[in-house]
Amino acid sequence: MTSSPDARVLAPATVDTLTHDPQGPVLLVGGYGTVGAELARLVAADEHPVLLTGRSVERGAALVRDLGGAPHAEARRWDLADPEPFDAAVRAVVGVVNDPDDRVLRAAAAGGVPYADVTRWTTRLQRAATVAALLRPTAPVLLSSAWMGGVVSLVAAALAERLGGADRVETAIRWDLADRAGADSVEFMDRLGLDFEVVRAGHRRTVAPLGDVGTVRIGARPTRVARIDTPEQFTLPLTLGAGTATTRIGFSSGLSTRALLAAKHTGFFRWGRGERWQSARRALLYSPGDGGTALLRIDVTRGDRTLASVVEDRAGQAHLTAVGGLLALRRALGTDGSAPAPAGVSFPEQTPRPSLVLPALAALGVTVDIRAATGLNAAA
Repeated sequence: MTSSPDARVLAPATVDTLTHDPQGPVLLVGGYGTVGAELARLVAADEHPVLLTGRSVERGAALVRDLGGAPHAEARRWDLADPEPFDAAVRAVVGVVNDPDDRVLRAAAAGGVPYADVTRWTTRLQRAATVAALLRPTAPVLLSSAWMGGVVSLVAAALAERLGGADRVETAIRWDLADRAGADSVEFMDRLGLDFEVVRAGHRRTVAPLGDVGTVRIGARPTRVARIDTPEQFTLPLTLGAGTATTRIGFSSGLSTRALLAAKHTGFFRWGRGERWQSARRALLYSPGDGGTALLRIDVTRGDRTLASVVEDRAGQAHLTAVGGLLALRRALGTDGSAPAPAGVSFPEQTPRPSLVLPALAALGVTVDIRAATGLNAAA
C-alpha cells in the first residue's frame, strides 16, 4: 500500500538519532554559516563544548580552528538534504539552517534533547509547533524564529511587563545593505508574493506583503518601511494577548526601498516565483557586505501608554541573530536565570522573567534605548 503524504510526514524514511548527554556538546546545525559562525563563538564563550554540522566539513574545521580557546569543538557533516542518517550524543541543539523536513526537530524530540530554532518563517514555525505537539517531547522545544533570533519578541515581552500588558506591538526594521547576510537570512524574500494572516485590532485578516507603507524614525534615521511576514506577528497575539502585531522593513538605502516597492507594484513577486527567478528576488536584499549595524524599533502600547525602544547592535545583523540564538539556548537549558524551561513548545516572549532580557542583551553588546512615546511608530 502506498503511504499517504501525511503518513510520510509522521514517519520519514531517514531516522536520525540524537541522545541526551548533559555533559555533551551543544550541537549547532548549520553552525558555520554567516549566523552559525557568530553563534558558535558566543556558545564557546559561554564555555560549552560545541559540535558544528553542515554540508562542508572543511568549512567547519576552519571555524573550529578559529574558536581556539573553546573547551572543545568539533565539526561533522550533516547535510539535511542527504538521506544519510546522523547520530550524536549532545546536551542541546540549535537549528541555524533551514530544516524543511523537520529532521533536527524530530531527532531532538525523540532523544529528549533541548531544542531551539532560529530559522523558520511563519508557516514552517506553525508546522513545527504542530509536529512537536504530535511528538510530545519531554524536553523544551523553543521556536525562536521571530526577527533576529527572537530578539524582537524578547524586547516586546520586556516592554509589556513594564506596561502591564500589550495591546499593540509594532516593529520597524532598518536593514543595513552594507552588512553581512547569509542566503538563508534572506529566504523570506521568496515569500513576498504570498499573502499572509495578521491580527489587527483583535481581528485576523489576510494582507498582502509590502503594504502599509510609511516612514518610521528609527533612532535618528527616518526609514521608509513596508509589511513583511514574520513569526512574531503570529505568536505575540497568542502569547502576550496583543490585539495588533505589525512588522515592517525598509533598507538603509532609500533607493533600494523604492526598488523593492516598485518590484511589488509590477507584480514581480507573484509572477517571478520559482527557481528561475530566485536569484533575482534575493538580489534585492542579499548583500554579503563587510559589515554594518543592526537597527530596529519596537513600540509596545498598553491603553494610552506607549514605550518605544530602539535596538542597536553595531556588530551587525548576523551577530544580533546569533545573540537571539544564544538567549534561546540558555532558555532551553534553563541557564538564563529564570525557572527551568518547560517540556514542549514555547516561544521566546514566554520567558518567565522578562526583566532579565535587557541586561542580558547589554552584556552581549546590544543596546536598547527605551523612551515613552505619545504616538504610534508609523509616525515619522
